[in-house]
Amino acid sequence: MFSNPKTHRSLPLGIVMRRTPGVTRWVAQHWTASAVLPGAGPADWRELRRDGAAVEYHAATVTLDLHGADTEAYLHGLQAQTPCIYVVLRDTGRAGDCPLDVVLATASPFEAQDYTDSGEEIVEKVPMPPALHAWVADFVDAFHVEETFVKRRRDRARTDLTEDGIGDARISQVADVYASPARQKRQKARLQ
Repeated sequence: MFSNPKTHRSLPLGIVMRRTPGVTRWVAQHWTASAVLPGAGPADWRELRRDGAAVEYHAATVTLDLHGADTEAYLHGLQAQTPCIYVVLRDTGRAGDCPLDVVLATASPFEAQDYTDSGEEIVEKVPMPPALHAWVADFVDAFHVEETFVKRRRDRARTDLTEDGIGDARISQVADVYASPARQKRQKARLQ
């Protein structure tokens, strides 16, 4: 996607995934995105911490992109009770320590909603750290332009005075304007 470098900012964002034991016999493990690491380096499922059976991994580092055209969505997300980053995950079908691929991270709740529509991706909400919240808020302050609401006015033209499109113009009768030309031919043939 092409973007204007003047209204575009990027930041590497590490995604922390937490694995806990499943609570039913059908689910052996439960995975959730638990944190984000602004400015993180590259990672590939590196173990960060272990607390009993719970393990946290630095699963991947993706780029968080902010675009000037999406400031309305970022503003909406920042005004939430708990501002969040949305992490989009895809099930790889592999069992073991890395069953999910990190697709992207976004600060736009609207973009996250688009990914939930297909049902193929998993979207996790992760609370924004204060430094990341300040970075997104500064971007919105710099590039957001409030759009004024313009009420649409109704066209005063009377469209109900003409009967355009009623019936077939090839039919000369006024009584049966909806008849097809083929039907007219059959009726004429019967009368003769």
